[in-house]
Amino acid sequence: MTHDIADLFARRERERYAMNGRHLNEQMVRVLQAIGYDVGFCRGKGQYLYSRDGTRYLDLLSGYGVFAIGRNHPALREALKSVLDSDLPNLVQMDVSTLAGILAERLLAHVPYLDKALFANSGSETVEAAIKLARAATARPGILYCEHAFHGLSNGALSLNGDDIFRNGFEPLLPDCVRIPFNDLPALENALRSRTIAAFIVEPIQGKGVNVPADNYLDGVAHLCRRYGTLLVADEVQTGLGRTGRFLAIEHWNVEPDMVLLAKTLSGGHVPVGAVLTRKQIFQKVFDRMDRAVVHGSTFGNNDLAMAAGIATLDVLVSERLIEKAARTGERLSRALAAMIPRYEYLRDVRGLGLMIGIEFGPPKSLKLKASWHALEAARKGLFCQLITIPLFEEHKILSQVASHASHTIKLLPSLVISDEDCDWILSGFASVLADSERAPGAVWSLGKTLIGHAVRGQRTGALPVS
Repeated sequence: MTHDIADLFARRERERYAMNGRHLNEQMVRVLQAIGYDVGFCRGKGQYLYSRDGTRYLDLLSGYGVFAIGRNHPALREALKSVLDSDLPNLVQMDVSTLAGILAERLLAHVPYLDKALFANSGSETVEAAIKLARAATARPGILYCEHAFHGLSNGALSLNGDDIFRNGFEPLLPDCVRIPFNDLPALENALRSRTIAAFIVEPIQGKGVNVPADNYLDGVAHLCRRYGTLLVADEVQTGLGRTGRFLAIEHWNVEPDMVLLAKTLSGGHVPVGAVLTRKQIFQKVFDRMDRAVVHGSTFGNNDLAMAAGIATLDVLVSERLIEKAARTGERLSRALAAMIPRYEYLRDVRGLGLMIGIEFGPPKSLKLKASWHALEAARKGLFCQLITIPLFEEHKILSQVASHASHTIKLLPSLVISDEDCDWILSGFASVLADSERAPGAVWSLGKTLIGHAVRGQRTGALPVS
């Protein structure tokens, strides 16, 4: 029996929505069909996706940041093929992994103030590990997290989720998890004074909303955590590995956390992998005796394909100077988008670092446009952004998404390989759609009426919101 997966994909591709609706997430299929995203992507290369009719799209989501080096990078493919062709002794549980040792060595070389690595299968798993390591190392129960934080959807990680839309229906979650405002040092110190907090887990830039901290915030966080004996954990699952123009986002503020959490980009887009990097003294308080050598781990955490993917991804980031490119390209995009603010009433702010960019919208000043804005907001908060993302997709072949539930911010998270021509494509697409959004009535506002209808029906039926 042959296993030609490419042929199987080609034969069944047109059934994808029917199969997913029948056997998987029907609500996701309904969302895609409602907003016109059901084009059937059949191929991906670099920063581009191709639909079944051959149309090329510029992907500004990159799998939520997974494809930082682009889809199907040849170096990554060769690394994975090499593993499959080599008959390596994978996952010998009464042995240790050579490739895991190499990947740990190379990761820690980029973060020289940390000493140890622990591998997992996802960003959520790294958060789960950080909770356990912090509690064991400090003998304290408490974990601090921020409003609007996103650290994953498994039970422990969800306990640190700052958006109730994800928590509702799954509580009670882990005890002793305390939410505080982001970018608020007095609130942090007030929470730390109890000296019961094992760790403060924070994203250097929050993914949900692209919220960038004040210049003194993260340095102040590190100072307060040291004062009160709390571990500082930097969740760099989305921001790490070059996304913001530095290897780690926290480097922009010259802060050295006690733990760093990595995933997404490290996979190269093919094999899930997560990594916890930490200080030796934390690690040794957990794995402190031979009979505790396996008190935490993950069956597939050190698998050879994942380790090879991580090694190849790091090589590509360095050899193609993608971190430097992200800084340069991101600055160009942010400057050009910010220059549009005086020209368009809805456009309020452009923020971020490198190729993690948030574009925020708000109510206009003119009465005609203000009425349209409020009609959308009354139907569902954050619905306006769909008036930007849907025409970007349908008319300009740019795939983008709202930064979070009920948000007025669109997040750009493209592959780090995007070109100057791609930047021109992005800027011309946004300029065109923004101009159309200020013509009321017009084609964009006809779409707005359709979206209001979907939103109202969704509220009546309990369907998943499109934003």
